[in-house]
Amino acid sequence: MGITGRRDEEIYDVVGIGFGPSNLSLAIALEEHRASAPHHPVRSHFFERQPSFGWHRNMLLPSTTMQISFLKDLATFRNPMSRFSFISFLHASNRLVQFVNNQDFFPTRQEFHQYLEWAAAAFADRVSYGAEVTSIRPRVEDGTLSPGLLEVEVRAGDGTTSVVTARNVAISTGLVPRMPDGVAADERVWHSSEFLGKFRAQDPDGLKSVAVVGAGQSAAEITRFLHDALPHAQVRAIVPSYGYSVADDTPFANQVFDPAAVDDYYFGTERGRDAFWRYHRNTNYSVVDADVIRDLYRRAYDEELHGEQRLHFRNLTRVAEVQRAGSATRVVLRSLLDDRAEELSVDALVFATGYDGLDPARLLGDFDRHFLRDAAGRHRVERDYRLVPVSDLTCGVYLQGGTEHSHGLSSSLLSNIAVRSGEIADSIVLRRTERELERDRPVEVAPPAA
Repeated sequence: MGITGRRDEEIYDVVGIGFGPSNLSLAIALEEHRASAPHHPVRSHFFERQPSFGWHRNMLLPSTTMQISFLKDLATFRNPMSRFSFISFLHASNRLVQFVNNQDFFPTRQEFHQYLEWAAAAFADRVSYGAEVTSIRPRVEDGTLSPGLLEVEVRAGDGTTSVVTARNVAISTGLVPRMPDGVAADERVWHSSEFLGKFRAQDPDGLKSVAVVGAGQSAAEITRFLHDALPHAQVRAIVPSYGYSVADDTPFANQVFDPAAVDDYYFGTERGRDAFWRYHRNTNYSVVDADVIRDLYRRAYDEELHGEQRLHFRNLTRVAEVQRAGSATRVVLRSLLDDRAEELSVDALVFATGYDGLDPARLLGDFDRHFLRDAAGRHRVERDYRLVPVSDLTCGVYLQGGTEHSHGLSSSLLSNIAVRSGEIADSIVLRRTERELERDRPVEVAPPAA
């Protein structure tokens, strides 16, 4: 139920900024609240700058699989009975029996993307695609800041702008691709986030020498893909470590992604938080699945055995310089072993160098000063993923990502997405209820004088 402010104005309980898996999961949690309280639903709308739903489309490489169980979908850990579970998707697609026969906990990325598209289609009436949120600000009425209302400015694909009003926003704009300092992407220098689109725009016959920079899963998968797709090409993997490191997906290590681990991290000591990162970074950061590592090593070994080497690894090596030379790209490599420099000329250079986290300050602008930061300059975040306000603001700014410092390793990952989104939905509903109780509380009136 909307709450009317200015005449004929619709005020949303929550506006979602971005409509990837995280805010899609939030939409599902709110929809299931609507089903349990049909007479008092949470009014929501989502804005997504992409023209249609899509999740890492440029990394949907053939045969690549998810690194999490299919049970860690958009809803199951929060509500095993949800009609938006991956199992429900398989049933709707008439593939449940075949999937079970496959005896695999890890679907391909292609199939998981189909699942996400299937779930997103149910919310077409609550999502505006091709619409980018450019700023968030508090409403000001008669020169006074309204503590409970936010104005969200949206730019449509045709350049026109509009403003919608909400009591809460949930920011889920995703991660920002990271390139090395001084390196700019172009038609021959790519970040992994744009890989397939850039690769398909090239004539494969013109790619005779390619290089991939990075030590993580994306770097290894792209290296393997190029080795398969370009049988005539020299493929070089430039790895800053001494070879790829295996991802620890064993049961005890995987507990760092459990919902309970968020409480342990959030309410833990600084020493405890440091231990999380020191001992368990190898569950997700700059690591590769063991089967991919073995496959790449076996390929290089077989080529050496047959004297036809075209898959090369430059370990403990970093890119020192990148320059364009006509249609080719000149790369200067620097060995960390002996500081020796080596020059390469490549037709395509891929940086699988990771991402920077979500920073809400870009959208909040001057409004950002109304929220507290810690001693390290990072936003302070409540357990329910809401920014801590400086003043008595009652509107809420929730973060779906960018909370690794406060909530731990799973903050930007799919592992805890269903529970995290459910906690945000519960917070929005609870705070709305408290607001309404406060509004409806009877006022005590003193008895008349005798």
